[in-house]
Amino acid sequence: MPNSCRKGAEGERELAALLRAEGYTIDRGGTTSFGTVPDLSGLPGVHIEVKRVERLNVLEAMQQAIADAAKFKDGAPALFHRRNRTPWLVTMRLVDWLQLYKEAKNEKQREGNIP
Repeated sequence: MPNSCRKGAEGERELAALLRAEGYTIDRGGTTSFGTVPDLSGLPGVHIEVKRVERLNVLEAMQQAIADAAKFKDGAPALFHRRNRTPWLVTMRLVDWLQLYKEAKNEKQREGNIP
């Protein structure tokens, strides 16, 4: 397996473990399933695109996330990415983030946790 593929698979496993530690049931597509299943799944309403690289073209990676979210119909495209020795970041389109935030806020209001 080329080094870039190995690093990508390691990134998927690392992110999956972090999300599982937060209580999410996360499934990995696997390294041999390029394009046939999402990188990771298990965050309701979010399409997870994982990039574990030193130099990331964010716009290109987001275009892939957007296309794959439409293909898999699994939620708003979200790019989870990090470099060596840096924390994970999440990049989303503002319109999608606002929708997720609105839904979370409405849920909290229904629960009576915020005015």
